[in-house]
Amino acid sequence: MRIISGILKGRRLVAFSAQHIRPTTDRVKETIFNKLQGDISGSRVLDLFSGTGNLAIESYSRGANYTEAVEMHPQSVKIIKQNLDNLKITDKIQLVVMDVLKYLQRYQGESFDIILVDPPFTKVLSHSVLEILGDSRAVKPGTIVVIESAKAERVDNNYSGLIFLEQKSFGDKKVTFWQGDEVKNK
Repeated sequence: MRIISGILKGRRLVAFSAQHIRPTTDRVKETIFNKLQGDISGSRVLDLFSGTGNLAIESYSRGANYTEAVEMHPQSVKIIKQNLDNLKITDKIQLVVMDVLKYLQRYQGESFDIILVDPPFTKVLSHSVLEILGDSRAVKPGTIVVIESAKAERVDNNYSGLIFLEQKSFGDKKVTFWQGDEVKNK
């Protein structure tokens, strides 16, 4: 895996062997960031189920002002820390070791501009995450939410606090884009 664009362009992430991680492919990552390219610079980005830190690091590389990665699997946390250390950006990305659903339910900080969600395919979580996400303080009106999921996994077209934008398919996975609802009351 490598960083596609920005100040870390071409830098490689650490090699790993982990059954629980299904990294975002360069093709999918490029599609996501092409869609977000005008929104990344200066933004607050949240990477949920961060895995290797791939999407958080790409966001930072492309000019995100603040990037936070949430992951709780011990092996993933170790991989993320290795990537941040190897790239010498441990002070640039905030790593939160916590269950994502609890994080979203308890979040009280400043809302994010972009939220990237890549739950493990071994657990069917996309629907649950979207149900909680729309009501979380992490989302504000206009927040862009991008979620990767298995093609067959349940992802509805309607969630409280979110507006469906579009969905793209990539083999056995799909990427769905949402936006925080303008009438969301927080």
